[in-house]
Amino acid sequence: MSIIYARRSVRKFQPRDVSEDTILEIIRAAMHAPSAGNEQPWHFVVIKNQSTKEKIAEIHPYAKSVISAPVAVIVCADLSSVKYPGFWVQDCAAATENILLRAAELGLGAVWCGIYPDELRVESFRKFLGLPKDIVAFSLIPIGYPAEKPGTVDRFRKDRLHFERW
Repeated sequence: MSIIYARRSVRKFQPRDVSEDTILEIIRAAMHAPSAGNEQPWHFVVIKNQSTKEKIAEIHPYAKSVISAPVAVIVCADLSSVKYPGFWVQDCAAATENILLRAAELGLGAVWCGIYPDELRVESFRKFLGLPKDIVAFSLIPIGYPAEKPGTVDRFRKDRLHFERW
């Protein structure tokens, strides 16, 4: 539980590379997320090129942090293989959370930048990355060694807890 409590969104990164082995370990964690019917509808686009990251920051108004991140991962869904329509959103959210948790566990910082369901962002990423028609960009996660350490916050709120009924 300590990693769940300690994980925070990090938007400032050190100018330090993230190894390919570390990136693969993070993607491995993403691929171990639960999915409806074990469908595993995800694909991952890894971005390291600086000019690509700068263009992404132009496309996504809340992702300026991608410019200083040494790597970014875009979680995508393959709608052509969906057996349970609509559940791909939950599947990709679980994969995104696994990326955040594994990155934190490895001493890295990361932040979840939503792409889906904003249609303009989805279409902009489709065009920029050359995604096939059945592939939907879901989230963007800039990742790197943190240049900031946001404090922990206890987010437990008993007033949001209900037993048996509302």
